[in-house]
Amino acid sequence: MSKKIPTRIYLSEDEIPKAWYNLRADMKNKPDPLLHPGTLQPITADDLAPVFCKGVIEQELDDTTRFIPIPDELYDFYRAYRPSPLVRAYYLEKELGTPAEIYYKFEGTNTSGSHKLNSAGPQAYYAKKDGLTSLTTETGAGQWGTAMSMACAFYGIELIVYMVKISSEQKPYRKALMEAYGANLIPSPSDTTESGRKILAADPNTGGSLGCAITEAIETAVKTDKCRYVLGSVLNHVLLHQSIIGLEAKAALDNFNIKPDIIIGCAGGGSNLGGLISPFMGEKLAGKLDARFIAIEPASCPSFTRGKYAYDFGDTGQTTPLIKMMTLGNGFMPSSNHAGGLRYHGMNAILSKLYQDGLIEAKSAVQTEVFDAALRFMKVEGILPAPESSHAIKAAIDEALECKKTGEKKVILFGLSGTGYFDMTAYSSYNNKTMNDQIPSDADLEKGFASIPKIPQNG
Repeated sequence: MSKKIPTRIYLSEDEIPKAWYNLRADMKNKPDPLLHPGTLQPITADDLAPVFCKGVIEQELDDTTRFIPIPDELYDFYRAYRPSPLVRAYYLEKELGTPAEIYYKFEGTNTSGSHKLNSAGPQAYYAKKDGLTSLTTETGAGQWGTAMSMACAFYGIELIVYMVKISSEQKPYRKALMEAYGANLIPSPSDTTESGRKILAADPNTGGSLGCAITEAIETAVKTDKCRYVLGSVLNHVLLHQSIIGLEAKAALDNFNIKPDIIIGCAGGGSNLGGLISPFMGEKLAGKLDARFIAIEPASCPSFTRGKYAYDFGDTGQTTPLIKMMTLGNGFMPSSNHAGGLRYHGMNAILSKLYQDGLIEAKSAVQTEVFDAALRFMKVEGILPAPESSHAIKAAIDEALECKKTGEKKVILFGLSGTGYFDMTAYSSYNNKTMNDQIPSDADLEKGFASIPKIPQNG
């Protein structure tokens, strides 16, 4: 008789991965390089040095090293809250009446309430190693800003957080938590930067976007002594740090000889999705795993499902390197939905390339359906999920119900990237039936596409 799988599968502390996995090393068709916007040549370490820390620059440009060791000092930081549990969703399976086995990797067990601490720690560590005294960053829903505030407090570094204005209004307690850790939080766009003042002049009532907040954070970083910029998604070094999610999930499943058939992650800039799928995708590329990979995004900000594959800026102010990605255009301004962490115009280059090569599927969902799934999950599994994570729950439920129709017993793994305890405004809106489903029209998308730079690499 096979051993019963426990509800919560914990690795031992000694099983926390000692190295990050760099998926690019195993990709035959690698993502296109970042380009310097002035020369249109591949970006160099010297080009990135005024903005980023040395350690992450090396990781960002490394396409060949499969496993990159986690420094001992940083490993001690991880041990404060890792490993995180892999959970068998027995109660959800029963409620759905599905033959599918459903597992979720739960990253909400730390104070930030999300997976973001997995990259915040490394980026603060490398900043400290470089002798920096302050950092700047952006945040959407607030998970990244909170995680970065925690990491900077741990390493004794000052932090300025530009938080998307609509999110700062929806989530005042996120602001309070960041400030409790010592961060200076500024709603974006703001009048503290030239780029912010320019955006406000064009649209005084804008709710902001991650693209706006990135522009302001970069501007402040390059104008401040001993300061650099850090970000919580989109770029390759962030996905590298987040690979610890997938490595732990794979190790936990391997302990029970379980192979997933479907792997699902919510998709905004790509950090959670990329971190979860990386080691499993590596197995698929090596012909060792026959699994489907599903990215699920908000219908209000559909970079995968309705975007274009092109070189684009990562921010509204057009100050970043050019990234070949699925994009809605750096000028796209998403509606003020409650999944603030997914309100980004583009997608990580690695994930975009995998999508172009047919290795990732993509779906979108409107937010009322996402919250339907969130409450269905919460009532049986006992966790209040973040709106971002609830997209993955929605897709997992859909796949499990499909198994119910066909009678197939598939293994479904999804990422529960964070908790929703700072998102009660959103849940109140859902409960009061005042929540709206906003989907951009083709005309709205065309306005965003018009901001994509016209360069030959767009194809």
